[in-house]
Formats: sequence, C-alpha cells, structure tokens
Amino acid sequence: MASASGDSNMDREMILADFQACTGIDNIAEAITLLELNNWDLVAAINGVIPQENGILQSNFSSEASQANIFGPPNQSEAAEAAAGSAAPPPSSSSLSSSPPSSSTAAFCPIVLPSRHIVERQPRMLNFRVEYRQRSIEVVLEEGSAVGEIKTILETELGVPVSKMQLKGWKSGDVSDSTVLRSLHLPKNNSLYVLTPDIAPTASTSQDSAIQESLNQNFLLVISHREAQRDYSLNFPGSRTIQEVKRNVSDLTNIPVRHQQWEGWPPTATDDSMTLAVSGISYPCHHLSVCRRSSPANTQEPTEECADVHMISDSEGDDFEDASEFGVDDSDVFGMGSSTCRKTPMMPENSETEGDALLHFTAEFSTRYGDSHPMFFIGSLEAASQEAFYGKARDRKLLAIYLHNDESVLSNVFCSQMMCAESIVSYLSQNFITWAWDVTKETNKARLLTMCTRHFGSVVAQTIRTYKTDHFPLLLIVMGKRTSNEVLHVIQGNTTVDELMMRLMGAMEIFTAQQQEDIKDEDEREAREMVKREQDEAYRVSLEADRKKREAQEKEEAEQVRLEQMRKEQEEEKEAIRLSLEQALPPEPAEEQGEPISKLRIRTPSGEFLERRFQGSCKLQVLFDFVASKGYPFDEFKLLTTFPRRNITQLDPGSTLLDAKLFPQETLFLEARE
Repeated sequence: MASASGDSNMDREMILADFQACTGIDNIAEAITLLELNNWDLVAAINGVIPQENGILQSNFSSEASQANIFGPPNQSEAAEAAAGSAAPPPSSSSLSSSPPSSSTAAFCPIVLPSRHIVERQPRMLNFRVEYRQRSIEVVLEEGSAVGEIKTILETELGVPVSKMQLKGWKSGDVSDSTVLRSLHLPKNNSLYVLTPDIAPTASTSQDSAIQESLNQNFLLVISHREAQRDYSLNFPGSRTIQEVKRNVSDLTNIPVRHQQWEGWPPTATDDSMTLAVSGISYPCHHLSVCRRSSPANTQEPTEECADVHMISDSEGDDFEDASEFGVDDSDVFGMGSSTCRKTPMMPENSETEGDALLHFTAEFSTRYGDSHPMFFIGSLEAASQEAFYGKARDRKLLAIYLHNDESVLSNVFCSQMMCAESIVSYLSQNFITWAWDVTKETNKARLLTMCTRHFGSVVAQTIRTYKTDHFPLLLIVMGKRTSNEVLHVIQGNTTVDELMMRLMGAMEIFTAQQQEDIKDEDEREAREMVKREQDEAYRVSLEADRKKREAQEKEEAEQVRLEQMRKEQEEEKEAIRLSLEQALPPEPAEEQGEPISKLRIRTPSGEFLERRFQGSCKLQVLFDFVASKGYPFDEFKLLTTFPRRNITQLDPGSTLLDAKLFPQETLFLEARE
C-alpha cells in the first residue's frame, strides 16, 4: 500500500505541475480543486479552464467521463454547496486536508466549471537581476518580450546607450536583441551582467573591477552530503549563480532543489539568483553541507483516493510555492523538464564524416562548458587508434574515449566539474589521446557500436550496450597491445574529480609497465637492425673499395700500356730518324786521301768512344747527324771540346770542321742538355 501511495503521489505531482504550467494558476489549492472536479483528468481540467478554439482536447479519460453517471446527478444539497463554493474564496490546503470531499461528487461538475470563466491564462513573467559595476537593476518582463527590451530598460536606468551595451550571462551563449525570451526557455529568476568595453571605467569603479575580477575567478566549493557521508569538491566560476550550484548538486545527490537543506551559505546570500562572486562566500575555498529537508509525518491513514491529494497538499504545498523563489520552472521542480531539449545537440545525426561530427562536438562542448577542456582528437576512431597505439613505443599513449549522453542527469556535472577540471585536462592532454562521441541519438549510438566492433571487437560493443542512460557519460580507457586492444577501465559519470584522477593514474601505471616492456623490445629490435644495417653498410663499403681498387688497377694498367705504346712509337720514330740520318751521312774518307782529313774521337755518357774520319771541309751538321745516328739527338745532347771547353753545338752548323778548329784530330765528349 505504501508503495502504491508513493507512486500515486508522484503521478499527481506531475499532473499538478503540468496543469499549473498550462493554465498559469499559481494557487496550489485552487489547482487541486479543479483537478479533483475532473477526477485528475489533466486534459479535461485544462479544457474546462481554457476553452479551445478548435474543439476540446481529447482526454485520456474519456471512457471514465462517459461513465460519470455512475456517481449519479448531484442532489440539491450538493448543488447548493457547489454554488456556495463558487462564491466563496478558494479553500486553503489545510482546509482541504481536514474535510475530505464526499465520494459522491461527480467527475465533471456542471455547476462549478462555469464559475471558472474568470480564470484567464496569465502571461509568464520573468525576473532578471542585472549587475553593472556598483549597481544592481531588477527587470521584470513577459516571456514574450525580446532581449532588446531589457537593454532599453537598462538604458533608461543606467544611462548607457544600447549600442555600447553587451548583455552577458545567458546560458545559451550570446543572443541577439531580437531574440524572444520564450525561445531561450529561461527559469523564472535569472542573473545577468552588463559589459561596456567602449566606456572606460572611472576611479569610482574600482569596486566594479573587483567584482568583475571575482566573476572571472574559480571558487572551490567543498560540499558535504550528510546522509551519504560523502564530500564533493566542485569548481565553479564566479559568474555561476547559487541556483545553478544547487541544480548541479541535485544531479550528484539526487536531492531535488526544493528538498535541499543547506548550511554554510553566508548571510549575504539571500537570493539564489545571486552569483557566487557577490554572494560573500570565501575565496578560494568555501565549505557547505547539504541534506534532504525533512517533511512532517502524516498521521492520517489514507482510506480513499482523495486522501492522497490532501497528503500532497499538506506536505508539498510549501515546496511548490517555494519553487518560484528558487528560480526553478515547474517542469524542473517535478522532474519533467530536461535541459537537453533546449540545447543544440552535441553531435548532429548522419554527419558525412567522423571528423565533421567531432568538429561540431568540440564546438558545442566549448559553447556549453568553456574552452578549458581536453583537446578532442578530430578524426575517425581508427585514426585516433593509429595515433595512440602504432607510433614508436616511447611516443605511444592511452586512448580515452568519452561517450556523452544529454539524456543523462550526470552529463552536465561530469562535463563541467570533471572534464573541465584543470588537473584532469592537463593529465589527459599529456598522457592520452582523447576521442569523443555523442550517443544521445540512436543513429549515432549505432554508428559508434559499429566502429567499436570493427576496432575493438564485439565484447566492447556489447559492454557499451549494457550501460543504461543514467550510467552515462562514460570514459573508456583503452590500451594498445601487440595482438589486440584492451579496455582497462570504464569510468561512469557518478564519480568525483579525485576518483577520476585515481582511475586515470591507475590506468597510466598499467600502461607505463607495458610501455617499458615495449620500449625494451623495440630497443633490442632496433639494436639488431642497427647491427644488420652496419654489416650491410660495411659490406657495401668493402664492395665499393674493391670496385674502386679494381678500376684504379685497370686504369693504371691501361696507362702503362699507353705509355709503353708511346715509348715504342717514340723509339721507332727515333730509330727511323737515326737510320735516315745514318743513310744520309757521306762515306767515311780514307786516311790516304789527299784532302785534309779530320779524325774525331767522341766519348759518350756511358764511357764508350765513337771514332770517325771526316773531311776537313765537311760541315758541322754532318758531325751532328753522325752523333744523332748513334742515338744522341742534337736536341737532347750537346757536344763539347775537352780543353779549352767549348760547346760545339752552339756554333753554326753550316761552318766546316776547319772553321771550328777540329782539325786534324780532336777528342770530344757528349753531355746531356739540362
């Protein structure tokens, strides 16, 4: 019974939230009364309050409505009570719980519904706290207004021209002045700030500069979850609001914002729309604690269906009314809202290439969580594996595969607190190749599973399939091996920075041990290859030396042959000249000849003597030819007298021996020319 009652309470909470969101009725008791009159049929209750232009909406409880006659028509006393009720003010939640309605009340009351003609759908109003230097401006606008209207109001209040005004603090990034506020899906309370870079700050704005500097600082919040006895160390920029911190803590602790009870906020933190920079918390670290707010026990035993309604009204009414004070939409209070529907997808469907998908993912990640994040590898999973696993052993890294899912409540906290933590970003950048993929869309998830099966095997793909949406995001740590790739860790989103760092360091230790073995094997292999290369080089050098030596020898031999040939030719030429000279010599005269005869004795360089008789009238040229015919050419040897020493070869060859005083006899000697 207790479980059934809890489920019924949760369903009616969701119906009540949807009804209030559609009709704009803020009074909880009035909304519950209208839903009771229609037997908690949401569509029928909305049709009763807001008439539709094209007929009524189709109710899921039409069959029950058609059987409304089982309750019977209202009697006169009930009609009178209904009429009185229409004139009386709406009952409070406490009055409802003390006097439960009669079970004979009809599901569709024809008397009460017409009295709702005064209920009109009110436009949803949005509150903005805008900070500029020393001033804080409160602006209230309908959600149908444009962003430019905020600037127009601020121009009147601040005296700053719209053209020089930059309105910052939007969760979806910078927006144009023509953007309609409704399209931004904003909560009721919002915090913005104005920048005027073209207007120089004066000396009186030093405090504004300090506030602006605080907005850019990071605050470390150490949050103690008392029930779980667990501490969370979360980093937030000073521009984050208290409401955003509470929402992130809600994702971590599963305690809705309306049920959170805090201790440690400074007295100046009176509004959840305040930024951390102006809230008065300690810098750089501030300690807080949170627990689930206790609700008063309901002593009444629910005996009929309407008792559940009274229990909700008693225990939760204050929470519903407080929701708007925290800047939370009704859909957020009841868990019906999802921030993912308001965001651009991290990765579009059916991207042509994995590189295009990763470019879009990186840009969207930076838009949501800032530029301080791991450097995602732009390319296919195969290319990332090649980069991480197949280089030199010293250059190899681990592969970190980040799998994002916008439908998981842990994604926002994991990305902003874990993936953007400075220590995590630095460690991943130095030691990992980080590749990312978004599995929010089924087509992208199927594409990922196909890639994992192709590169890592079916076991990894099956492991990813087993994880439910609430387990995401996932961080797979993959190490490359000789034969196959191994997934060392699968880190789920419900972790802390310290735990994530410990898991990464543990994977790094395993990888380092394997890497040292790979480096040793690679060094030994390279040493063997180096020895082989050196041997091959030495053999090549030896062959080259032998070739050059052989070529030099062949060249020398050829030169010797050529010189020998030249020598022979020269000798033959000399011999021919000698023979021609010898044949041209006049015959040697006899001693008894009546003409003067000159007898010459010539000593050669070898010590031999040449003797011959010449006629005194014979010219010196005949003497020279005779010496040349004996192998001593005129151009190589000179002919000298002994005493006095004269060089005969310097005399005119046409003069006679008598003229040269080589008569009747003379001893000469040959000497080589210098």
